[in-house]
Formats: sequence, structure tokens, C-alpha cells
Amino acid sequence: MAKTNPGRFFEDYRLGETIAHAVPRTLSGGERALYHALYPARHALASSDEFARNCGLPAAPFDDLITFHTVFGKTVPDISLNAVANLGYAEGRFLKPVYPGDTLRSESEVIGLKQNSNGKSGVVYVRTTGRDQHGLPVLEYVRWVMVRKANLDAPAPEAVLPALSKVVAPADLVLPEGLDFSDYDFTLAGEPHRWGDYEIGEQIDHVDGVTIEEAEHMLATRLWQNTAKVHFDATFREDGKRLIYGGHVISMARALSFNGLANAQLIVGLNGGAHANPCFAGDTVRAWSEVLDKAETAAPGVGAIRLRLVATRGGAPFVLKGEDGKYLPEVLLDLDYWALMPM
Repeated sequence: MAKTNPGRFFEDYRLGETIAHAVPRTLSGGERALYHALYPARHALASSDEFARNCGLPAAPFDDLITFHTVFGKTVPDISLNAVANLGYAEGRFLKPVYPGDTLRSESEVIGLKQNSNGKSGVVYVRTTGRDQHGLPVLEYVRWVMVRKANLDAPAPEAVLPALSKVVAPADLVLPEGLDFSDYDFTLAGEPHRWGDYEIGEQIDHVDGVTIEEAEHMLATRLWQNTAKVHFDATFREDGKRLIYGGHVISMARALSFNGLANAQLIVGLNGGAHANPCFAGDTVRAWSEVLDKAETAAPGVGAIRLRLVATRGGAPFVLKGEDGKYLPEVLLDLDYWALMPM
């Protein structure tokens, strides 16, 4: 009897099933140190306990994307081990800050299935929830993944595409308990720009670039226990290249956005996202942002700002798609998110 797990293929998913993912993970200061070694992350709230306490929190929470990567990584063996590509995100909300010592686990509900016309693969939609050691949700999001079929003769399921919101409504954003930016220290944060200084439609070139190294992206992907074959096995793709984990590009772009958005301290919502083109070792990632919307919140001194974060491997900033409406080949990531900023 075989004891190894080949992973799920498209025909193995059933609409409405809930999948509990292994293995729970307790996070420590080591994850923070490694995250800040892998990415040029400098946002003050996730870097300094004292800065965080001055903002009403008990200590510095983890960078939000540490939570995202940890929760996401748990899902890979069950959702995307045999994936062709991770296609997009929607309805993401960060529900509770995560601190060193917290233990995270994940579960996913299959909410949509659609076989591709070639009959060789299909798209699986899941809603994933990350929970802490108390069973409290810390993160939820929807993602959809193209997954191979193992049995090409397996019948196609009835196509079900979930109705997904294009934007998380500001009223549905969850603010960390106690968060207070009324005595915010702009000098220590690194930039003077506050919520009122940004205008809808404004675009920001984050200037800097980082070249993706093979060793670093492999370390990062292992750190999040992401086991997808496309990231590790160079024989898995016809071109013989290992695909960079999309979350690695997200974190790199978010860290680069510090230059111009240093005060966008917390990610609280993921409205949508697309990994527009594959990224490979040797690519130099750059980033730019566009302000899409702004909203007030009930927390003292705290405003919400909706941002489009674009990662590229070259090309002119602020250019996303060609005349045909398709992403330009140099665009790697198009991410729409809500962040919290001092007013």
C-alpha cells in the first residue's frame, strides 16, 4: 500500500468540501528575522515593540505577509501541489494581528470548479481561513488555482464560478484592537507623509530594485513550507526553470514600497491580485503604486488607503497593460490591497 502523497489533481476536488491542512506552525522571532533578511522590510510597526506600544498594540506584530505566507504554505500540499499556476486572489481580510508564540493552522473550502477547454486541467476556487491556537481566525482569503488532471478521461464537473466582491468594503475591514495613531512618531517611521497627503489617482515610483537570487527564493519558499513542485523541481517545467513563488514577489514589492509608503503600516484587506507573468531567478524586481481609494476608520488617527501595487522586471513605471488589454510581459504582479495609515 502506497504511503506517499502524490497530491490532489483537478478531478479529486468536490464542491463544498472543507479541507483541514497539516501542519500547525508556531511562529517565533526567527521568522521575523529571516523575513527581514530576505526582503528589505522596514515598516516600523512590525520592527519595533516600542513603536507598536506607542500605537496602542501590546508589541510589534508580525509583518502581515508572514501571516499570509504561513497560512498559504499550509494549503499547498492539498490545493496547489500539482498546480500549473496560482491565478488570483479576492476577498482577503486580515482579522487579528499575529505575534511571536502564536500557532497557525489553515483550512480551505472548495467554492468553485471549472474544467479548462483542453481537458487537461481545471481551475479550483478555495476560501482559506487561517486560525490561531485559540481557534480564532487571523486571516481569510479566496484564491483560484489551475491544477492538472491525472486522469484525462475523468468527467468534467459542473462548472461553478463563485460570485466574488471586487473590493472589500471599508466597513468590513477589521482593525487591530487598541490601534491608535493619534501620537504617531513620523520621524521614527521614516517618512512625514500621512493619509491626507495622498490623493486618489496619485502614482508613486518606489525607485529601488532587487535582483531575485536562486538561493534566496528557495530559502523563502522552504521557510513558508510551500511544497509546490514548480518552485523546486527544475524538471517539472518544459523550460527547465524553477518558478519563483508568487508570495516572494509580493513580499519583495511590498518591502520596496516603503520608499514612498513608509507609513502604510498594516495590510488589512486583499481586494484582488494577479501574478501577471512568471518570475525567475535573475529577474530584477521593481515596484510602483497607485492610490485607488481612501476611507476613514473608527480608530483614533487611523485612515485606510486602497493601493494598487505593481511589481515589474523592467519597463516604464505606471504602464500596466498593452493596447490589447493584456498585461505587458514585464509586469509580474498586480495587487490591490487596503492598508492602514496615520491621518
